[in-house]
Amino acid sequence: MAHHQEQDNVVLLDFWPSSYAMRVKIALAVKGLAYECKQEDLQAKSSMLLEKNPVHKMIPVMIHNGNPICESLNIVQYIDETWNHEPLLLPSDPYQRSQVRFWGDYIDNNVYRIGKKVWTMKGKEQEEGKKEFIECLKRLEGQLGEKAYFGGEKLGYVDVALVPFTSWFYTYETFGNLSIEGECPKLVAWAKRCMESQSVAKSLPHPHKVHEFAIQFKKRNALE
Repeated sequence: MAHHQEQDNVVLLDFWPSSYAMRVKIALAVKGLAYECKQEDLQAKSSMLLEKNPVHKMIPVMIHNGNPICESLNIVQYIDETWNHEPLLLPSDPYQRSQVRFWGDYIDNNVYRIGKKVWTMKGKEQEEGKKEFIECLKRLEGQLGEKAYFGGEKLGYVDVALVPFTSWFYTYETFGNLSIEGECPKLVAWAKRCMESQSVAKSLPHPHKVHEFAIQFKKRNALE
């Protein structure tokens, strides 16, 4: 089942501020895979995107030897199974796998949705969003516990699922007037540990660049 890299043609349909696409970039970097990255304009989606992901019409889409794989965590699992050499992102034990998938789903169902309230809403909705956001992060911090990474001693699936959102932390803090480090110091320490990995560091945009994007987004969508 081992793959020879030279036969593999990998294309990523990307939108650089997307935390979901960042997950795929980290997984590809962890495996040492070369790929072509195509930026999508979400206001004017390419025919390729519409063809390769006709159901959701969303990025990221990874095209491996012509075959599209959609949904970021699904793609991360695919990468781990296809290039099944070390480092592995998912544990081999079925019970452990079920647990990391559970937390991946928890992140998918909560972090982006709640975080969006923090940086796009005002007044009461924003205050509720902030409270909900910190509760969500604290729950994740509780799951991290005293471990170096969610996966234990090394970067794993849950780390890859969550760490891209940390590039948005500065944006949440600035617009939401909150201190994530003040509320969740262990989670912020974990994020810094993750950033020591080249695979993570080179896959995440600078938080200030994300913040600039958020400012422009709010102006464009009259959310100011």
